[in-house]
Amino acid sequence: QVQLVESGGRLVQAGDSLRLSCAASGRTFNTYAMAWFRQAPAREREFVAAISRSGGSTSYADSVKGRFTISRDNAKNTVYLQMNSLKPEDTAAYYCAATPTASFSGIYYSYAYWGQGTQVTVSA
Repeated sequence: QVQLVESGGRLVQAGDSLRLSCAASGRTFNTYAMAWFRQAPAREREFVAAISRSGGSTSYADSVKGRFTISRDNAKNTVYLQMNSLKPEDTAAYYCAATPTASFSGIYYSYAYWGQGTQVTVSA
């Protein structure tokens, strides 16, 4: 098992940048593909980005492509989400997720482990 703890969410203005972090417990972090999802009030959980075990492959939702970057540091058991050019529509709770598989997807139920979420609010 792996436990995930997100941090870095806060209130920012449109156009600002923000980096989210997700710290994982355990010594097998590099056996998990990782992803970020987000959920706004009254909306379904939405895929944001995913990264392979090694960090060599990534995938992004069209809505964030070119603005967000997912990365990981396996030595620090941490995955990051760098968010640039933030927009009010990026406002949501952001969740880190892990799956013990070599491949990753944008389907939330394929991820077995989740953090508690961190709130990002972007004001206009």
